[in-house]
Amino acid sequence: MSCSSPPLLSSPLLQLPPSRTRNSDPNSLSFSWLSSFPTLTSISSRSATTPPNPSSSHDLFIRAAWTRRSRGEAAKKPNRKSWKQRTDMYMRPFLLNVFFSKRFIHAKVVHRGTSKVICVATTNAKDLRNSLPSLIDHNACRVVGRLIAERSMEADVYAVAYEPRKDERIEGRLGIVLDTIKENGIIFV
Repeated sequence: MSCSSPPLLSSPLLQLPPSRTRNSDPNSLSFSWLSSFPTLTSISSRSATTPPNPSSSHDLFIRAAWTRRSRGEAAKKPNRKSWKQRTDMYMRPFLLNVFFSKRFIHAKVVHRGTSKVICVATTNAKDLRNSLPSLIDHNACRVVGRLIAERSMEADVYAVAYEPRKDERIEGRLGIVLDTIKENGIIFV
Protein backbone atom coordinates (compact mmCIF):
# COMPACT_ATOMS: atom_id res chain seq x y z
CA MET A 1 0.00 0.00 0.00
CA SER A 2 1.67 3.16 -1.16
CA CYS A 3 1.19 6.39 0.66
CA SER A 4 0.50 9.28 -1.65
CA SER A 5 1.24 12.80 -0.53
CA PRO A 6 -1.58 15.37 -0.41
CA PRO A 7 -1.97 17.42 -3.60
CA LEU A 8 -1.01 20.61 -1.77
CA LEU A 9 2.37 19.25 -0.73
CA SER A 10 3.14 17.91 -4.19
CA SER A 11 3.22 21.43 -5.59
CA PRO A 12 6.77 22.56 -6.45
CA LEU A 13 6.10 26.01 -4.91
CA LEU A 14 5.15 24.69 -1.48
CA GLN A 15 7.70 22.67 0.45
CA LEU A 16 7.92 21.57 4.03
CA PRO A 17 11.18 22.24 5.83
CA PRO A 18 13.53 19.26 5.72
CA SER A 19 12.92 18.48 9.38
CA ARG A 20 9.22 17.87 8.70
CA THR A 21 9.34 15.84 5.47
CA ARG A 22 8.28 12.20 5.46
CA ASN A 23 11.59 10.91 4.24
CA SER A 24 13.61 12.53 7.03
CA ASP A 25 15.04 10.80 10.03
CA PRO A 26 12.49 10.52 12.94
CA ASN A 27 15.16 11.57 15.45
CA SER A 28 15.62 14.93 13.74
CA LEU A 29 12.00 16.06 13.98
CA SER A 30 11.61 19.62 15.11
CA PHE A 31 8.55 20.59 17.11
CA SER A 32 9.23 24.30 17.11
CA TRP A 33 6.46 26.69 16.16
CA LEU A 34 8.37 28.05 13.18
CA SER A 35 9.08 24.69 11.61
CA SER A 36 5.38 23.84 11.41
CA PHE A 37 4.80 26.39 8.64
CA PRO A 38 5.39 25.42 5.04
CA THR A 39 7.76 27.65 3.12
CA LEU A 40 7.02 29.01 -0.33
CA THR A 41 9.88 28.76 -2.74
CA SER A 42 10.46 30.06 -6.21
CA ILE A 43 10.88 27.48 -8.99
CA SER A 44 13.54 29.40 -10.89
CA SER A 45 15.76 30.19 -7.90
CA ARG A 46 15.77 26.77 -6.10
CA SER A 47 15.75 23.15 -6.82
CA ALA A 48 13.34 20.80 -5.02
CA THR A 49 16.12 19.29 -2.87
CA THR A 50 17.69 22.51 -1.55
CA PRO A 51 16.48 23.43 1.96
CA PRO A 52 15.02 26.92 2.31
CA ASN A 53 17.28 29.66 3.63
CA PRO A 54 15.40 32.10 5.88
CA SER A 55 17.92 34.87 5.32
CA SER A 56 17.53 34.69 1.55
CA SER A 57 15.52 37.44 -0.06
CA HIS A 58 13.95 34.92 -2.44
CA ASP A 59 11.57 33.52 0.22
CA LEU A 60 7.98 34.41 -0.53
CA PHE A 61 6.65 33.47 2.91
CA ILE A 62 6.88 36.26 5.46
CA ARG A 63 7.20 35.22 9.08
CA ALA A 64 5.79 37.83 11.42
CA ALA A 65 6.03 37.85 15.20
CA TRP A 66 2.94 38.22 17.35
CA THR A 67 2.84 41.40 19.36
CA ARG A 68 1.07 41.79 22.69
CA ARG A 69 0.24 44.86 24.70
CA SER A 70 2.18 45.09 27.91
CA ARG A 71 0.39 44.56 31.21
CA GLY A 72 0.68 48.23 32.07
CA GLU A 73 -0.81 49.20 28.74
CA ALA A 74 -3.69 46.75 29.08
CA ALA A 75 -4.39 47.91 32.62
CA LYS A 76 -4.76 51.52 31.55
CA LYS A 77 -8.17 52.34 30.16
CA PRO A 78 -7.78 55.71 28.47
CA ASN A 79 -11.39 56.02 27.35
CA ARG A 80 -12.92 55.20 30.73
CA LYS A 81 -14.98 58.09 32.10
CA SER A 82 -15.17 58.88 35.79
CA TRP A 83 -18.26 58.18 37.90
CA LYS A 84 -19.24 61.85 37.85
CA GLN A 85 -18.89 62.05 34.08
CA ARG A 86 -21.09 58.98 33.64
CA THR A 87 -23.84 59.97 36.08
CA ASP A 88 -23.89 63.77 35.86
CA MET A 89 -26.22 63.93 32.89
CA TYR A 90 -28.84 61.92 34.81
CA MET A 91 -28.41 63.74 38.11
CA ARG A 92 -28.53 67.20 36.52
CA PRO A 93 -30.31 66.71 33.19
CA PHE A 94 -30.96 70.37 32.27
CA LEU A 95 -28.01 72.60 31.46
CA LEU A 96 -28.07 76.38 31.08
CA ASN A 97 -25.92 77.85 28.34
CA VAL A 98 -25.29 81.61 28.24
CA PHE A 99 -23.35 83.26 25.43
CA PHE A 100 -22.37 86.92 25.11
CA SER A 101 -21.48 88.20 21.66
CA LYS A 102 -20.45 91.76 20.86
CA ARG A 103 -24.01 92.66 19.86
CA PHE A 104 -26.38 90.22 21.59
CA ILE A 105 -26.98 88.00 24.63
CA HIS A 106 -28.09 84.41 24.04
CA ALA A 107 -29.30 81.95 26.69
CA LYS A 108 -30.82 78.48 26.36
CA VAL A 109 -31.69 75.47 28.50
CA VAL A 110 -30.72 72.10 26.98
CA HIS A 111 -31.60 68.56 28.05
CA ARG A 112 -28.29 66.71 28.30
CA GLY A 113 -29.51 63.20 27.55
CA THR A 114 -31.32 64.04 24.33
CA SER A 115 -29.60 67.34 23.45
CA LYS A 116 -33.00 68.94 22.91
CA VAL A 117 -33.36 72.66 23.49
CA ILE A 118 -36.05 73.30 26.11
CA CYS A 119 -36.20 77.09 25.90
CA VAL A 120 -34.30 79.98 24.34
CA ALA A 121 -34.08 83.71 25.06
CA THR A 122 -31.99 86.16 23.08
CA THR A 123 -31.82 89.90 22.66
CA ASN A 124 -31.72 89.27 18.91
CA ALA A 125 -35.45 88.38 18.91
CA LYS A 126 -37.66 90.90 17.08
CA ASP A 127 -39.69 91.97 20.11
CA LEU A 128 -36.60 92.58 22.30
CA ARG A 129 -34.47 94.07 19.54
CA ASN A 130 -37.01 96.84 18.91
CA SER A 131 -38.02 97.48 22.54
CA LEU A 132 -34.67 97.53 24.40
CA PRO A 133 -32.45 100.61 24.13
CA SER A 134 -29.26 98.49 24.44
CA LEU A 135 -29.00 94.77 23.63
CA ILE A 136 -25.94 94.05 25.80
CA ASP A 137 -26.28 96.15 28.98
CA HIS A 138 -27.36 95.10 32.49
CA ASN A 139 -31.04 95.75 31.78
CA ALA A 140 -30.88 93.37 28.77
CA CYS A 141 -29.27 90.72 31.00
CA ARG A 142 -32.18 90.98 33.46
CA VAL A 143 -34.74 90.66 30.64
CA VAL A 144 -33.01 87.56 29.22
CA GLY A 145 -32.83 85.97 32.69
CA ARG A 146 -36.52 86.64 33.35
CA LEU A 147 -37.52 85.20 29.96
CA ILE A 148 -35.44 82.04 30.46
CA ALA A 149 -37.02 81.51 33.91
CA GLU A 150 -40.56 81.96 32.60
CA ARG A 151 -40.10 79.76 29.54
CA SER A 152 -38.40 76.96 31.43
CA MET A 153 -41.18 76.94 34.04
CA GLU A 154 -43.73 76.69 31.20
CA ALA A 155 -41.81 73.60 30.01
CA ASP A 156 -41.95 72.11 33.57
CA VAL A 157 -38.25 72.60 34.23
CA TYR A 158 -37.67 74.03 37.71
CA ALA A 159 -34.02 73.14 38.27
CA VAL A 160 -31.09 73.77 35.93
CA ALA A 161 -27.34 73.40 36.17
CA TYR A 162 -24.77 75.91 35.02
CA GLU A 163 -21.18 74.85 34.45
CA PRO A 164 -18.82 77.79 33.97
CA ARG A 165 -16.20 77.43 31.30
CA LYS A 166 -12.52 77.28 32.10
CA ASP A 167 -11.28 80.57 33.61
CA GLU A 168 -14.82 82.00 33.62
CA ARG A 169 -15.93 83.87 36.72
CA ILE A 170 -19.55 84.38 37.64
CA GLU A 171 -19.64 88.15 37.80
CA GLY A 172 -20.75 91.11 35.75
CA ARG A 173 -23.33 90.41 33.06
CA LEU A 174 -23.21 86.64 33.60
CA GLY A 175 -23.85 87.11 37.32
CA ILE A 176 -26.82 89.36 36.57
CA VAL A 177 -28.37 86.74 34.24
CA LEU A 178 -27.91 83.94 36.78
CA ASP A 179 -29.22 86.03 39.70
CA THR A 180 -32.31 87.05 37.72
CA ILE A 181 -33.03 83.39 36.88
CA LYS A 182 -32.75 82.50 40.59
CA GLU A 183 -35.01 85.38 41.62
CA ASN A 184 -37.70 84.19 39.22
CA GLY A 185 -38.03 80.75 40.78
CA ILE A 186 -35.47 78.48 39.10
CA ILE A 187 -33.22 76.37 41.34
CA PHE A 188 -29.55 75.90 40.44
CA VAL A 189 -28.25 72.39 41.20
